[in-house]
Amino acid sequence: MPSAPVLRRQHRRRLSGETLTGLAFVLPALVLVCVVVLYPILEIALMSVSSVNSIAQRGEFVGLANYLQFWNDPVFGNVVLQTLLWTSVIVVVTTLIAIPVALALNLEFPGRRIARALLIIPWAASLMINAIIWRWILDGQYSIINGTLMSLGILKEPIIWLGTDVVNWICLLTVGILVSIPFTSFSVLAGLQSIPSELYEAARVEGAGFVYTLRHVTLPLLRPTLVVTTVLNVIYVFNSFPITWVMTEGGPAYRTDILITFLYKKAFREGQFGMASAIAIIVFVGLFLFTLAFTWLTRERRTRTLAGAEA
Repeated sequence: MPSAPVLRRQHRRRLSGETLTGLAFVLPALVLVCVVVLYPILEIALMSVSSVNSIAQRGEFVGLANYLQFWNDPVFGNVVLQTLLWTSVIVVVTTLIAIPVALALNLEFPGRRIARALLIIPWAASLMINAIIWRWILDGQYSIINGTLMSLGILKEPIIWLGTDVVNWICLLTVGILVSIPFTSFSVLAGLQSIPSELYEAARVEGAGFVYTLRHVTLPLLRPTLVVTTVLNVIYVFNSFPITWVMTEGGPAYRTDILITFLYKKAFREGQFGMASAIAIIVFVGLFLFTLAFTWLTRERRTRTLAGAEA
């Protein structure tokens, strides 16, 4: 039988071999993350504290000058408020709609597979395609809506749907909600299918109704899924460029801009790459802090709920 020192050496060699094997599998992903994610973030961070010429070449260090430049921009505050409105309305309304849709798709009924397939179609198409289709639907002269209403005699002349601020925002938010429902619904549906059926059977035996079961069984067990989908939806919607850009280009006069289209204009239309880089860093840090805070708060609430239930 080998001695203890020999066994320790064999164990260390086995661990080192497993470590090298693990690193060999992980290394390509690490290289990809460094090249595609970390290097661009570092470059943008350096641009945000440097003078940048019209062809995006970094110059001398300027400190916080780029940050002060966008902070003093009279339009920036309104764009931030518009971004918060855009994100909060779409995420909240999408979640409220997705829950009953997922509950319905989780039931057994004829044609359930077809219904699920139809729901996934808008998600399968890119945001750009969806935005172009809706821009055509809402076109002031050749839209389907105007043509249908005029053929029915309801309208005498076309309506410019994207002509005023209020209507612009209603159209943008509606499209944003419609394209977000499929992902959220299927995420919630996956969470519903992971709930053991025994819990529902026990609730029925105890005489619990639909509302009581939904409140005390379904929603508490869906909380981890809803946390993940909420975080992902906030990130996706906050950074959603195609819908706003294709439908209104942030106009008129920045009144339908969100931060992602605002920084795009500053960089590629006005050539202010330093200011745009500073805004990009603020967006990145803001979303990162939101993700940490939201997950921490929901975890703390879940811990208190479980502790109360055990007590």
